[in-house]
Amino acid sequence: MSATSTAESDPDWEYYPLRLPPGVSRLSAATRLSIHAEFAGWELSRVLLYSDGSRKVWLRRKRTRTAAGLPEPLPLP
Repeated sequence: MSATSTAESDPDWEYYPLRLPPGVSRLSAATRLSIHAEFAGWELSRVLLYSDGSRKVWLRRKRTRTAAGLPEPLPLP
């Protein structure tokens, strides 16, 4: 399952792929992901660890519902 197919098949979630280079420690990666979670509402969806030490991370969050279906406000006279 790829992130693209997941994003296309799940309209309730939006996904954000993130690549962490090999030199990033686990603590540093956890701190970075915590900042994304705290200030932007992302949560960890999936992590791939590559043999060179780099990581590919998919973050996800619920799509926000806009005022879809509500009528347009009437213009002021």
